[in-house]
Amino acid sequence: MKKFINDPNKVVEEMLEGFLLAHLNQVQRLPTSRVVVRRNAPIPGKVGLVSGGGSGHKPTFIGYIGKALIDAVAVGDIFSSPSAQQFYDAIKAVDSGKGVLCIYGNYSGDIMNVEIAMEMAKDEGIQVEQVIVNDDVGSGPKEKMSNRRGVAGQMIVWKVAGAKAEEGASLEEVKKVADETTFNSRTMGVALSPCIVPTAGEPTFTLGEDEMEVGVGEHGEPGLERMKLKSADGTSEVLMNKILQDLPFTSKDEVSVLINGFGATPLLELYIIYRKVAQMLRGKNIKIYKSYVGEYVTSLEMGGYSITLTKLDEELKKLLDIPAEGTIFKQI
Repeated sequence: MKKFINDPNKVVEEMLEGFLLAHLNQVQRLPTSRVVVRRNAPIPGKVGLVSGGGSGHKPTFIGYIGKALIDAVAVGDIFSSPSAQQFYDAIKAVDSGKGVLCIYGNYSGDIMNVEIAMEMAKDEGIQVEQVIVNDDVGSGPKEKMSNRRGVAGQMIVWKVAGAKAEEGASLEEVKKVADETTFNSRTMGVALSPCIVPTAGEPTFTLGEDEMEVGVGEHGEPGLERMKLKSADGTSEVLMNKILQDLPFTSKDEVSVLINGFGATPLLELYIIYRKVAQMLRGKNIKIYKSYVGEYVTSLEMGGYSITLTKLDEELKKLLDIPAEGTIFKQI
């Protein structure tokens, strides 16, 4: 294992220390909990947005804390859920009296701890709701949507819900657009190489030089199929065909496209992938309204990428267009 770290058991704490020093004008850590919040939280008259999960996915989650995005993040260890206490502390820190919405991925540990935290908050009179994102086509059939993981589509949900909350919308209104975005988002990923969790010191999985894992999870979970390595165009066709038929996406739809690198795939390759995705959508008379290409939800140094399509209506288009200023993610 070759990494620029000091102590494998201290990577999250040392990362957070550096992150807070770099962005001290925007965020702060709660004194008694591993929770990072907007420096001006809670914001009067605004629904608070909370997310969180395991570390190792930078810029997710803390890179999306900021104006028109997330207000607080509970920070777990590498690929491990934060505690219920952390989620509760995050909820309490951003509650202005208008309610709090928790938006996070569909993972059993996160669900258990968020729901415990929500009950703790409700006992104190805090109005709190949740949206569980499950956009990963590769982790379950359409008939079992509740089994699907939340992956890169979370970023689109944060963007839309954050914009709606910043407008001063009610908790019900913010939850509605977050639910709608989740329902209309589909993601599929592929990996060429694994990552190594520092405390484990071993790859999360192994692949031959001529193999790729289709439908891989963001923690290295097994995918739908292991197949022979294809070209960029051939691989994108495999992913897109599964995504397009799942919602399904049809002629005259307007969509956002998110090409997300897993940590070790260069932008050069991601734009080659975007080229093919755009060609396929154009061929099906599906209009691209907004595009994102880069690293948004990574898996340490995993080699690979995912494609996320989100079907948009007029309100979602308007909310996606609203400027956002996170610590790492920014949109002018």
